[in-house]
Amino acid sequence: MPAISSRGRGRRTISEINMVPFIDVMLVLLIIFMVTAPLITPSLIALPKVGKAAVQPKNPVQIMIGKDETIQIKLKTSTFPSSAGTVAADVVKLEPEVKAGAEAVPVVISADKSIKYETVVNVMDKLQKAGVSRVGLSVQTSN
Repeated sequence: MPAISSRGRGRRTISEINMVPFIDVMLVLLIIFMVTAPLITPSLIALPKVGKAAVQPKNPVQIMIGKDETIQIKLKTSTFPSSAGTVAADVVKLEPEVKAGAEAVPVVISADKSIKYETVVNVMDKLQKAGVSRVGLSVQTSN
């Protein structure tokens, strides 16, 4: 029998990518994530409980933030209007003893629950930058 001569190259390389194994792996991963996603609990923030202090501070400086974000400073029986930009300077000017360290006059912030959290944090930040050492938040305790 005569020998068969082949023309050109004997085997050609396939230059295509086989997508079937890739799709199989992706479907398996999709099923794994679909099964495990409902089992993962969302992260919860554990907030501290509010209790009553042993001794209430006497004559604190009160900063009251209303529903319309107006700020008033209450010192003993007098009330003074203020703004978010000048609240710290006003508190220090009205009661210089708020910067006295451990024995300082406390500052209590009372804010309406419907205002933005950012407003309260801004007031606390301004007080801290002004050197006020004792700042607290007024809350309603649940009985």
